[in-house]
Formats: sequence, C-alpha cells, structure tokens
Amino acid sequence: MMGDERQDPLQEADTGRDLYGIATWERRSRLDVVSSWLYWLIVRVGKGLVILLASVTAVAIGGIGALTDPVIGVLAAISILPAFVLAGYVWLSDVGGGEPASLLAATFLLGVVTAGFAAVLNGVLQPYFGSLGVVGVVLFFYIVVGPVEETVKLLAVRLWAYTDDRFSTVIDGAVYGAMAGLGFATIENAIYISQAVGEVGGVSLGLGLIGVGGDITATRALAGPGHVVYSSFAGYYLGLAKFNPGSRGPIVVKGLLIAAAIHATYNATVGLGSGLIQVATGLPELVSFVVFVLGYVGCFGYLLYRKLARYRVAYRRVSDGRSGPGTGRGPDTG
Repeated sequence: MMGDERQDPLQEADTGRDLYGIATWERRSRLDVVSSWLYWLIVRVGKGLVILLASVTAVAIGGIGALTDPVIGVLAAISILPAFVLAGYVWLSDVGGGEPASLLAATFLLGVVTAGFAAVLNGVLQPYFGSLGVVGVVLFFYIVVGPVEETVKLLAVRLWAYTDDRFSTVIDGAVYGAMAGLGFATIENAIYISQAVGEVGGVSLGLGLIGVGGDITATRALAGPGHVVYSSFAGYYLGLAKFNPGSRGPIVVKGLLIAAAIHATYNATVGLGSGLIQVATGLPELVSFVVFVLGYVGCFGYLLYRKLARYRVAYRRVSDGRSGPGTGRGPDTG
C-alpha cells in the first residue's frame, strides 16, 4: 500500500480495541469538532485568497477589461467557437452523468482568472531566455510556457470542482479540464485580439469587425482547441489521481508532463511546420498555418478521443453487469 492507503500495524491487527487517539481518529470531543471546523475554514479561506489574487491579476493584465469591451468581447466569443464545440464533445463523452452547470461555469471562470498567473510568470521569465536566440525560445516553451499554463489550468479544476462530491468519475477530470482550457483560451484570445485591434487604432461593431478583427479572430480560433485538448489530458490524470490517492502525486505530475509537452511542442513547431508546408505545397501562409494546426491538434485530439473511448467502453461493461470480478480491464488507468 502507498500514501493514504497505508495503515498503522495496530489498525491492521484489528483487535477490536478502541484505538481512538492511539492509532485512529474520528470526531468525538469538542476539540476534535473545533479542529475539523478550523481546517474547513482555513482551506476555504486559502482557496478564496488564491481566487481573489487570480482575479486581481487578470484585471491588472487587462484581460478582464478586454473581455468587457463590446468589440473585443464579440470577437473573442467568435474566436472560441471551435474550442467550445470541442469542449462540448468532451462533456458529451462523460458516461457517468452530466456535470452540473454550476461546476462547469465555475471552472470556466476560474480558467479565465487563473490565466493571469501564467501571463505574469511568462512575462517575468521570458527575458532570461531572450539572449539565447532560437534555442532560448524553444527552452522557454518547454520550461516555462507549457508547464506554467497547464499548471494554472489544472489549478482552475483543483480549486473547486475537484473537491466537490459530484466529481465522481475519472472522466470528470477531462470534462473539467476542457472547461478550464476553454476559459483560458477565452481570455488569451481576448488579449491577443485587443492588442491586434489596438495596433490599427481600433475597430467598431458592424463592418469594422471585418478586416484586421476578422483576421486575428480566425487565427486565434485555431489556437483555442489546442488549449482544450492539452488541459483535458491533464484533467483526466487529475481524475485518475482522485480515485488512486496512494499514487496521487505521481499521477498528477504525469498528466502535467503530457499536457505541457504537447503544448510546448506545438509552440515550438508551429512556425517551422507551417513554413515547410507552404514551401512544399505553395499554399498561402494562412492556409499553411491552418493545415498544420488541424493536423497537430487533430492528432492529439484523436489520442484524447481514444482515451475517453476506452473509459466509456469499460464503464458501460461494468454498468451492464457484463464485467465481473477479475474480468475485463475496467476503466482506463494508464
């Protein structure tokens, strides 16, 4: 046994003796009740402070302001439609029952505000890699951008949905991971769109949305699904960790490593890959970019689909009573 699954030798002996305060514990005395209440309060105050700090950071970097601007808000909403569809598919893959709208919305909003942490860390650490040229850029993607962004998206799930009893299956982790990725993509797209629109002096609602607004929106629409795929992988392993407490830490780290590696590799190869497609095919630059993104995100989207499908098949076998003890693989734990 490992971690939370281990027992003291006195517990394992099960002599029938009352071991309260010796090798076991439960709430009996008033001090036990007070201790439990204080722990509950400390955890929630701590989470509240993290959420408050994340919200203040998101406002400070201009992300919330960009989303509340009517023009930027419309463009950002359009830009996340592909990511929204993909997140919807992950949600539909949840054979354990539909997740409550309140938890989905909370995870989405936490994905929006925790993105501020990533923006600050990326901005602070980027100069240290700038002097290394192309090597520095690649290292920045793998050491900072991928790990940091996937960690803050997973934090959005861990802060709220993870601790709720309605997070009841491993696959729920992928669902909430997808929602966190959708929230992250929303504010990131809004910031990029706001910067692009600001460089040309702004656009207005109506025909003004066509042109630079449409170009940057189309470009950002291709980036959003990637965030959903990456954080769905990490979220799946967070769900796996919840139901395997003895190996919780390594499982979470594995999920983050997978998500960060996929994310960083996309950032490191998208320019070169698009360029090679353009040279080889003669396609326009934007079309070459679209081809690369669809191929890259589609490849890992398919791997995510396979992972979710394996869980669904195993879950339905168990639910239908066709898988007895010792038969079948059971839900995916790989």
